[in-house]
Amino acid sequence: MARQRSRKYLAGLFIFLIMVSLSVASKQALAASAQEIDREVKVALEQLYSQSPAAVKISKVSKGVLVFPDMVKAGLIVGGQYGQGALLINGKNAGYYNSVAASYGLQAGAQSFGYAMFLMTDSALQYLSKSEGWELGVGPSIVVMDEGMAKSLTTTTGKDDVYAFIFGQKGLMAGIGIQGSKITRINPDN
Repeated sequence: MARQRSRKYLAGLFIFLIMVSLSVASKQALAASAQEIDREVKVALEQLYSQSPAAVKISKVSKGVLVFPDMVKAGLIVGGQYGQGALLINGKNAGYYNSVAASYGLQAGAQSFGYAMFLMTDSALQYLSKSEGWELGVGPSIVVMDEGMAKSLTTTTGKDDVYAFIFGQKGLMAGIGIQGSKITRINPDN
């Protein structure tokens, strides 16, 4: 009886993940317009800044901030994540990007989250603009901030190329990461 219940649970989870995957695929097919991305980026930054004083401090000295307001991640053994965002330099849009990742391993569930990458050096900003797709983990050094690290970060102790803040997590997925993601410049419709 317990075995039958487990199978029903797994079948239900599998159907749910297929529906989420189809939702992600349709989201990709119906790419957001530039205005939609701009609006979502603005709201996401406001949310991040209201939750993280460290993000506010670091934003004042960063060369640019790459914001992905709505990443969607789903998986059952094989997983993937996708989202669109924008690069802001001095508060102005300097281009649109997508972030894509695939993963394999013991995983099940679906989740959405946002992340912002504060580019602290001219070389990090140049790497993003010159690369034909930035694979995170290759190129500039990235530090993913957690609450404890964020509390001790100041503009004088921040010496790495890029600081990433993950925020707004919703859903059920064991763990979040941006390592292995590939960021590519896009040209959304206006």
